Amino acid sequence: MKILLDAMGGDNAPDANIKGAVKAINQIKAEVVLIGIEDVIRKRVKELYGKEIEEISDRFSIKNATETIEMEDMPTMAIKHKKDSSMVVGFNMLKEGQGDVFISAGNSGALLTGATILVGRIKGIDRPALAGILPAYKSRLLLMDCGSNTNCKPINLLQFAQMSSIYLRNTFGNEKPRVGLLNIGTEETKGNELIKDSYKLIKENADDLNIEFVGNVEGRDAFSGKIDILIADGFTGNVFLKTVEGVGKLVKRTLTESIKKNIFTKIGAIPALPSINALSKAMDYKEYGGALFLGVKKPVVKAHGSSDERLFEFTIKQAEKFVENKAVEKMIEKFE
Repeated sequence: MKILLDAMGGDNAPDANIKGAVKAINQIKAEVVLIGIEDVIRKRVKELYGKEIEEISDRFSIKNATETIEMEDMPTMAIKHKKDSSMVVGFNMLKEGQGDVFISAGNSGALLTGATILVGRIKGIDRPALAGILPAYKSRLLLMDCGSNTNCKPINLLQFAQMSSIYLRNTFGNEKPRVGLLNIGTEETKGNELIKDSYKLIKENADDLNIEFVGNVEGRDAFSGKIDILIADGFTGNVFLKTVEGVGKLVKRTLTESIKKNIFTKIGAIPALPSINALSKAMDYKEYGGALFLGVKKPVVKAHGSSDERLFEFTIKQAEKFVENKAVEKMIEKFE
């Protein structure tokens, strides 16, 4: 297996990308190809580790790409005109079978455009979407869509429910993932026209499409452990995602400051440290890696733009599991 990593994508590139890959390499079986400006990558590896990338592991290699797609670039224009960018080179390698999964923390719009245009949609899927995994009570929550389609139709939300159900069944062994529709109330009559029409469409087709639909879910109940998948349009889903990440950071920061307030709080916190550390880990979205772009013909993973080395490490390990479990192949079988 070969994992393709955009070494130039993200706010902290290339250092975070390189460090994350180095941390992950001995925890995975796959090869890792760092795609980007070769001279820059080799120089940073030498400065960080005092050796060549191939000396760190014989499962590392570099694919030179002379251009970089910046965060401010227009997605379609960037994909069309920056043909030797790390992102476009990565997509072409994936399409041509020179890799099994592509990871990037770069320009989200360009990544989604490139995945759709260069890799291609699975036949029968109108719009691919980002499936992000979040922590939930004694379980995990898959948020679909978390940012790729800001304007949706009911058929899109129905397909999100179907794709995410197939994904959880084949990747995590959850045979009956419970699907909820993000709404402002649980009643069938609540919500805007998109949500009300989507509710009706999903409910009518749930049995035929093997969707375990539980109805509307309010945001406060999303992490109760009673649902496995939360469906939303990309605009609402992204707002929900960023809000959750912000609240998680607030809780961790407030808790840390409370513990370190004075000598008495530090001593008093000692017996509770195992529980505090477990809570901190459970609320850390970095533990869950990137978001898989469901609906395209090959695995594409979107890492957070602000990814640090730890998030890259987890995303690379997660990407290997995506390929091993053949979720994309199973989805192609179901839809085509």
